[in-house]
Amino acid sequence: MTPRLKSLLAGAFFAASTLLVGVAQAQTPNPLRVGVRGGPDELIWEVVAQEAKKANLNVDVVVIAAAVAPNEALSNGDLEANSFQHIPFLRDQIKQRGYKLEIVGETYISPLAFYTKKAYKSLAELPEGAKVGIPNDPSNETRALVVLRDAGLITLTDGFDPYKGTASLNDVRSNPKKLELTEIASAVLTRALEDLDVGAVPNSYAYQTAGLIATRDGIAVEKKENNPYVNILVVREKDKDAPWAKELLKAYHSEAVRKFIQDKFEGSVIPAF
Repeated sequence: MTPRLKSLLAGAFFAASTLLVGVAQAQTPNPLRVGVRGGPDELIWEVVAQEAKKANLNVDVVVIAAAVAPNEALSNGDLEANSFQHIPFLRDQIKQRGYKLEIVGETYISPLAFYTKKAYKSLAELPEGAKVGIPNDPSNETRALVVLRDAGLITLTDGFDPYKGTASLNDVRSNPKKLELTEIASAVLTRALEDLDVGAVPNSYAYQTAGLIATRDGIAVEKKENNPYVNILVVREKDKDAPWAKELLKAYHSEAVRKFIQDKFEGSVIPAF
């Protein structure tokens, strides 16, 4: 091969490489707008954004007001990703509105736990006929019933799968201890504990209204493994396999973010990675 031919080939390779890099860069939105709700997500994503800079991602954390639907904003192209919801919520949104959205990965779980003002140390200690308060909304009622089922206190309809649907008191098939299961609004469950043997309280109400931390104060905490109520990072269908989406999840799954969640929230929010 002559020196001139080598030079021409090297120049062609450099030009092609430069073009490929340019195309890859063009495919990464700048900035990457990620929609979140205020509270834990906002605080966590400030750390994620710093970690994402290491992969040359410019993340713009957009705090979505209550009146705005983050999935609608993502579907319309006003966001590149969002991080605020669990799997059943996304599933229902897709079913109702036909959004073409996909899960990139899991972020954290804000665990539901059972709390008591009495001396019980576990659900197994509940006496026959114990008064048990559970949330009256479909998602959190399902979560509470699954915890009771996993503790061996009740059984649910054969084949019930929380990834595919919700459960209610009508799905309770056996209740050997004849527990008195009462549906109560989540917002008042912590106050109702005085009149109950035990109550299942979603973390947002337990922590924010009563300072209760699931992993510290709960006598039973829902599992984070194989739990559809884990929070998720979501993008449009066409972006699921985009390199930037994978790098964004990698930034979230960094040790710095894990440590921030553990130190800041002390067990009221648990990393799912």
